[in-house]
Amino acid sequence: MPKAQSLAVPAVSLRLLATAAGVTGLMLLLAYLVAFDQGALSQSGTFLHELMHDGRHLLGVPCH
Repeated sequence: MPKAQSLAVPAVSLRLLATAAGVTGLMLLLAYLVAFDQGALSQSGTFLHELMHDGRHLLGVPCH
């Protein structure tokens, strides 16, 4: 009788791992922009500036 071959099945698919890495990267970029923007991104209008400012307060990052 031939021996049964075991197939190695990864615990996490590469597609899921790539998606998780992409989402994590986007969230880190968003957190960086909110925490350290200080008006550089939002020079064109007050709405984006106020959104970033309120986001800093929400995250507990000192801004003034």
